Amino acid sequence: MDDSNVSSPIAQRPVAPQQPPLSKQDALNQFTASGGGEGSLFSQLFNNPFFTAGFGLAGLGAALRYGSQGLRAGASMLRHRMLVDLEITRHDESYNWVLNWMTAHYQNQLAPTSARTQVGTLEYLMRKFTPGLHHLQIKTENVRMPSGSEHTTFSLVPGHGRHIIRYKNAFFAVNRERTGKSFSADGQPFETVTLTTLYYYRHLFEDLFSEAHRMAARDTEGKTIVYTSQTMSWQPSGQPKRQRPYDSVVLEEGLAERILDDVQEFLDARTWYLDRGIPYRRGYLLYGPPGTGKTSFVQALAGKLDFSIAMLSLSQRGLTDDLLNHLLLNVPPRTIVLLEDADAAFSNRRQRDEDGYTGANVTYSGLLNALDGVASAEERIIFMTTNHIDRLDDALVRPGRVDMTVQLGNATEWQIGRLWDRFYAEQDPSGEGKRRFLERARNANLAGNVSTAALQGLFLYNKGDVEGAIKMVDQLQQAKAGQPQVSTSRQ
Repeated sequence: MDDSNVSSPIAQRPVAPQQPPLSKQDALNQFTASGGGEGSLFSQLFNNPFFTAGFGLAGLGAALRYGSQGLRAGASMLRHRMLVDLEITRHDESYNWVLNWMTAHYQNQLAPTSARTQVGTLEYLMRKFTPGLHHLQIKTENVRMPSGSEHTTFSLVPGHGRHIIRYKNAFFAVNRERTGKSFSADGQPFETVTLTTLYYYRHLFEDLFSEAHRMAARDTEGKTIVYTSQTMSWQPSGQPKRQRPYDSVVLEEGLAERILDDVQEFLDARTWYLDRGIPYRRGYLLYGPPGTGKTSFVQALAGKLDFSIAMLSLSQRGLTDDLLNHLLLNVPPRTIVLLEDADAAFSNRRQRDEDGYTGANVTYSGLLNALDGVASAEERIIFMTTNHIDRLDDALVRPGRVDMTVQLGNATEWQIGRLWDRFYAEQDPSGEGKRRFLERARNANLAGNVSTAALQGLFLYNKGDVEGAIKMVDQLQQAKAGQPQVSTSRQ
């Protein structure tokens, strides 16, 4: 067979012409245009009900998610622009002011009105629809009556939760909440009160707090607040006491006026002290036998000056040098510091009592540093009292620590007469009873040998009974003491 007549299959297969490669855009167009004769691929997908339903749900979920995030962001921005918050912590002095003010405000604002004409139609409707107080908390207090009995009183204050109040035609949202479960050193839980209102009414915060402060000031008007140390701070001891009349404590003739003039001169000389670089503080030491009116005079002086009293005994258990200095650095404003038993820092600490207590922990150097050290406080008035001045060191009784030393001795004849007038001025207008009482007191040698407290006890026992007081003169216990004297030293 002739090989030339045999044709190869490969040779007979036609060779297709070589096409140039497609670009990405042409391939994408060709893919989207390909189909089964019923349209493009996208057309087929969107015509498929299962695909469109899933795609629609996914799109709806995404829209809801991002839409809610946008709404929250917009609401937060709107709230930030339109509202203003004010937070008050329990440790702030105004915390109780606001709670008491809210209670009084609700009682005054939501009081029933019998006719619309009393307040106007609009005001009547606003009062009608203003929310009431739904979360209440009871506050119980025991008040000691002059007779010695205790009277229990209670008041309702806004409790924990949210409240709505209306003040000067503006609405305030009040939220009182407890922060965590922790307590402060004095056993009080950590709480906050947050007031929220429109930014436009932000100026009303000052008016609200001013009104709350005035209401709190009225509650203590004519009264003396007595602070005592509790843990690491000064806390009011019971209810504020009625101010003691200044002339109710009878000292030696002219002595009370000298002390008062010195204190007032010090209060008026603040700029003088600061201009000369002198620490602006004043110290007084009252010493003498018990019952001569040392503590009572400080109470009367505080009432005269409208000051409070921060009372602290240096023999108090747990009182240390650091705590004493901390307390003197944080004295409330317009407050006289009364340090009783000033000689306790010099007493023998080795003598133990039945409980094994060894006495006060305040040292001599700690007391001196608290009174006149580098870290001691300024703008302060301190009265120290002691029954044993001989136990005090000369370093304590010097200008800068003790600027005026006053001895309050037993009653002189002038003091006896003044005390008689205070108790029997109405029953003895002619003074005949006073003359006979002083004559018997002179014969019994009472002048300088009996304390004013003992005389006052006799007069209290014979209230309104002039003859009974005269007959009991001889029953007064007599004790020898020196005559009162005053020694002063100024910075």
